[in-house]
Amino acid sequence: MLATTVSAEACADAEILQAYQEQHITVEPGFRWIKNPAAISPVWLEKPERIASLAMLTVIGLLVYSIMQRQVRLYLHTHDQQIPGNKGPTATPTAAVVLALFAQVALVQFWIGEHEVAQVYGLQPHHLLICDALGLDHTWYEASSVDKIDQFSQSP
Repeated sequence: MLATTVSAEACADAEILQAYQEQHITVEPGFRWIKNPAAISPVWLEKPERIASLAMLTVIGLLVYSIMQRQVRLYLHTHDQQIPGNKGPTATPTAAVVLALFAQVALVQFWIGEHEVAQVYGLQPHHLLICDALGLDHTWYEASSVDKIDQFSQSP
């Protein structure tokens, strides 16, 4: 079943189905992943409101995951770029690949006497490319040690 707000006069059913199938970005792959018993530890919720809340948060998370994947792919395609993938450079990475690329990036903070030091390690050009694709300000990675410390110590 496919629900839409497009009227039958505006678009034929076959055209709507074709447009849906061609979009390649949906939350369905996320639900396929989440059905795996190893993906989520057991959760016991007694109140229907809590069950509904967990379901809504799961769907929102999957939507963010899908949007992130879509934005990175669109940016790489329009800028004729590639990033490391599972089997070499790719212009169509999954969100899992994009997130896994950041596993090697680390912020190290320490004190030397009275001086605070913060250094980012493992940052590669493809990380900054992904930040650009997602509209994230990557100048944080290039900020001085004092600026980074100040960002952590500020209260909301």
